[in-house]
Amino acid sequence: MTSAVDQQNTYLSSATTPGGGLPCRFCGKELTVTFIDLGMSPLCETYPAPGDLNRMEPFYPLHAYVCECCFLVQLPAYVSAEQIFSEYAYFSSYSDTWVNHARKYCEHMIERFQLSRSSQVVEVASNDGYLLKHMMDRGIPVLGIEPAANVAKVALCNGVPTLIRFFGAELASELASEGKCADLITANNVLAQVPDLNDFVEGFRILLKPKGVVTIEFPHLLRTIERNEFDQIYHEHFSYFSLFSTSHILEAHELKVFDVEELPTHGGSLRVYACHAEDYSKTVGSTLERVTRAEHDAGLTTVARYTSFAERVRKIKWALLEFLLSAKREGKSVAGYGAPGKGTTLLHYCGIGCDLLEYTVDRNPYKQGRFMGGNHIPIYHPDKIRETKPDYVLILPWNLKDEIMEQLFYIREWGGRFVAPIPGFKIFH
Repeated sequence: MTSAVDQQNTYLSSATTPGGGLPCRFCGKELTVTFIDLGMSPLCETYPAPGDLNRMEPFYPLHAYVCECCFLVQLPAYVSAEQIFSEYAYFSSYSDTWVNHARKYCEHMIERFQLSRSSQVVEVASNDGYLLKHMMDRGIPVLGIEPAANVAKVALCNGVPTLIRFFGAELASELASEGKCADLITANNVLAQVPDLNDFVEGFRILLKPKGVVTIEFPHLLRTIERNEFDQIYHEHFSYFSLFSTSHILEAHELKVFDVEELPTHGGSLRVYACHAEDYSKTVGSTLERVTRAEHDAGLTTVARYTSFAERVRKIKWALLEFLLSAKREGKSVAGYGAPGKGTTLLHYCGIGCDLLEYTVDRNPYKQGRFMGGNHIPIYHPDKIRETKPDYVLILPWNLKDEIMEQLFYIREWGGRFVAPIPGFKIFH
């Protein structure tokens, strides 16, 4: 297997298949079919400080392809994972929804797989340790692996054992040689952020104990298509997965899917359970067949299902712009809530700047006082909403809509209303 750096250099040097195009990052077939072209955009988790506003910002194409062979949807990796993730602005613990999701996950895993003080849990992309802390509270040994040093340091300060490394076959081999193989490997919302899928998944195989379990969570491509969730596409997400494509990737590394759960997170996600191919001790879940059939019936193994996505996305753009322009003509004020990665994609694809969205707010102190990349929409503390009393609040992390509407219930005092752009444009009173 090539290393993540070798794979990245391949993309950055515009390596081609014999046919002259970019190769699929899993199977190597030439990519020729467009899934969607969202134009140019800066990296989503870059937030310029006031002193950086007059400096050049790089923009890269947001042109996603689908592989005709394995049906993996993917973006070319214009920027290396090291450049993106060595310092990162996303801290999961600032979302109550995600902290609660992590707690429920840990309780479920402990009960289902009888995890105890003699078990070893490893989380890949462990962020600030918000999930592993729940395991530690139950006395279960844990290890976090997080490449973003600024985020990992928060976990370390909170007592969560964390390696500041990128995960792959090399690190997995080191840990295995030290006797640190895992009963449970947790990989939540990280698979999309991996440029070298084969090296990454091979690491699972190496690190997993013979009877161990890997759980992988990711936004379900079927729901992304059905619900027009195009803003989940950004440069930090190199790939987009169905159960079909994920199963094939795991099988190529002698791992098999034995169960799957459908989750409401990110507008509809999957939690895939996998084990070693030779492990027959796991009971196959009934949901596996149902999700497999649903993907087949929806046409996810046919190219036509993917190429029809773009037209529906354009209608979302038109509806949002029509609302913002009408609000501006009527003298209404519109502020944003959140500065998520998906917000960068949405705003740039729709061509929205400070003229239409005056500012946005975020609970993450790292982002406050900074600006959204490219369009330089200012980011404030959430108290700004109460100070300025906007007529509308555009919820950029629409997947957390219920949590945000509960936090900002007070905007109704002055007749304020919420706007969610996706899955379909909607105003909430």
